[in-house]
Amino acid sequence: MFTLDTESGFRDVVFLTGAYGLGENVVQGAVDPDEFYVHKPTLAQGHRAVLRRRLGDKAVKMVFVDGDAKHTTRNVPTPRADRGRFCLADAEVLTLADSAVRIEQHYGHPMDIEWAKDGIDQKLYIVQARPETVASQRETTSIESYILEVAAEVLVEGRSVGEKIASGTARVIESAAHLAQFQPGEVLIADTTTPDWSPS
Repeated sequence: MFTLDTESGFRDVVFLTGAYGLGENVVQGAVDPDEFYVHKPTLAQGHRAVLRRRLGDKAVKMVFVDGDAKHTTRNVPTPRADRGRFCLADAEVLTLADSAVRIEQHYGHPMDIEWAKDGIDQKLYIVQARPETVASQRETTSIESYILEVAAEVLVEGRSVGEKIASGTARVIESAAHLAQFQPGEVLIADTTTPDWSPS
């Protein structure tokens, strides 16, 4: 079983992410998920193709714990065979993309949609749909781009949570308990995204 987070309102693309296990790891950014892109206009014309896909690491998966009232879920390592393949077939990606487009059309604005594939019946389900509040707020009549003018040795690579360019001393924070070490002007490096990194 795995859950997908879909932003059908990201311009003309349905962007799907997915990983094995319960969806909390994907929602919280605690796992590097698979990614899939489907072009909405060509999908509407009947061209059924996944434009791009990226294999995520999917290192752990969240599962239910039986017989423990205090701890109902836990993360376990994802089997290597599952980590090495996509969690969705292209036909499933396109089914979800179709649904995302229909949901967006029904509500009349971009939506952030969560999905799940049941581990027992193998069917896809819509878990939640709410208005998308990031990509849809961008100005569509102007483009803001940033260019790195000075190159240096690459110390670490990862996924940014924003689209701007900054420079500063790199600070690796391993948990929210060490967040007080982070100083203004530094670049935060963490293994996962979490609301804890946001200023209060």
